[in-house]
Amino acid sequence: MAVGVEAANAYVGRAALDVRELFYARGLDLGRFDNLMMVQKSVNLPCEDPVTNAVNAAKPILDRLTGEQRDSIEAVIVGTESGLDLGKPISTYVHHYLGLGRRCRSFEVKHACYGGTAALRTALGLLAGSPRPWARALVIAADAGGSVVGMPYWEPSHGAGAAALLLGPEPEVLDLDPGAAGLYSYEVMDTCRPRPDLAAGDSDLSLLAYLECLERSFADYREAVAGADIVDSFDHLAFHTPFGGMVKGAHRHLMRRVKRMPPDAIEADFRTRMAASLVNPARIGNTYAAGLFVALLSLIEHGDFREPRRVGLFSYGSGCASEFYSGVVGAGAPALLAQYRTAERLDARHRLAVADYDRLAKHTAEGAPGVQDAVLDVSRYADVYDPALHGREQLVLDRIENFHRRYRWS
Repeated sequence: MAVGVEAANAYVGRAALDVRELFYARGLDLGRFDNLMMVQKSVNLPCEDPVTNAVNAAKPILDRLTGEQRDSIEAVIVGTESGLDLGKPISTYVHHYLGLGRRCRSFEVKHACYGGTAALRTALGLLAGSPRPWARALVIAADAGGSVVGMPYWEPSHGAGAAALLLGPEPEVLDLDPGAAGLYSYEVMDTCRPRPDLAAGDSDLSLLAYLECLERSFADYREAVAGADIVDSFDHLAFHTPFGGMVKGAHRHLMRRVKRMPPDAIEADFRTRMAASLVNPARIGNTYAAGLFVALLSLIEHGDFREPRRVGLFSYGSGCASEFYSGVVGAGAPALLAQYRTAERLDARHRLAVADYDRLAKHTAEGAPGVQDAVLDVSRYADVYDPALHGREQLVLDRIENFHRRYRWS
């Protein structure tokens, strides 16, 4: 029996910052602005964290399920590089606040931005071994970025959000091709998060690792799938998206190396098969473990899927791990995703000035990992909280009691 993605949704945040304004405020070189291919970035408020991002991505999916369908969920797996505790996974909070049954697995997985695909692969394996043919799994990729050291041009691309995928026996959103995957991993210190509030690394090395992994994982895919061709085998492509310019450059690199395409043909191919995947990321920013899935959902929402289309997918995580895989997006997928009104939610985000953005950052430590006791006082930034979250029925962090995080609905 086929098992794949039945439903999917992205949480795109409730506040946004204009990236060009951030360039001006930080004194960055505007000559590099266009290379980002970004317009806005979503910003978490201090009362938001990986748990709230995850729940707010998944809840709209679960709200549309029948009781029988909810009870069929046997696993909640969160891919994240933003764990809140060394022992207790954030999936426990996600499971609780989504109101799921207790006959269910719950855990998190980690490998930087590859974490979403790692969670997906783990869930597929569990479902394949389930004695219940109707079993489902909830996969969520959710993160929350910290400050960046030594990489000033990464701040404009760091976004906020999460992606949730419901896996089950009716995969209309994405029916994954069985046995079609190429792998490539090795140890490299391109980026890391040595503390919950800190990211560090070498941006040039990270780009080189990304490009090497793309080329080598696709080469391994061709070993697994006889006759696979980067152009002829896939109607569309979606890659992990730190920022659009990086993806466009990676596409150009692959087309040159694999197909020896001239520049005009590469540009035409990019516009036809990939550009739609960057529409939403250009307004959200890098969502880390969710980066590939946010790009895929953007592709489905803005691309041509009037009939089933095969999509090539590239997942990369610093450190590093990568995978090139594929699946078929069903003709009904755009209508299923349209229920969640992503474009409307992007437009409805509260617009932040850079001064607001910097002021919010001063409060993020209040709910950081390792805090033993705290009350999240949203009145300190009520001018942002009220238009962004008040009355929106989104999960937010309320307080921490002896390390136990307590959440409420806004």
